[in-house]
Amino acid sequence: MDLSKALQELYAEKDKLEQSIALLEQLQTSETAGPSRGQGKSRRGRRTMGLEERRQVSARMRVYWANRRNQKDR
Repeated sequence: MDLSKALQELYAEKDKLEQSIALLEQLQTSETAGPSRGQGKSRRGRRTMGLEERRQVSARMRVYWANRRNQKDR
């Protein structure tokens, strides 16, 4: 296989990849524009806690760490 033919094949493959990338980017931008398509934007990650729930978690963690300190001292 000569170099010029190899280069031609690589350039053809590069063009196909660039077209595929452009299509995927276009699909990605249309997906992120969800509310315009009638879809609500979903929340990702952790949900937020209310004040009372935060206080309960805080109290549980104080007990947890107090127990850990007590076990460490033994």
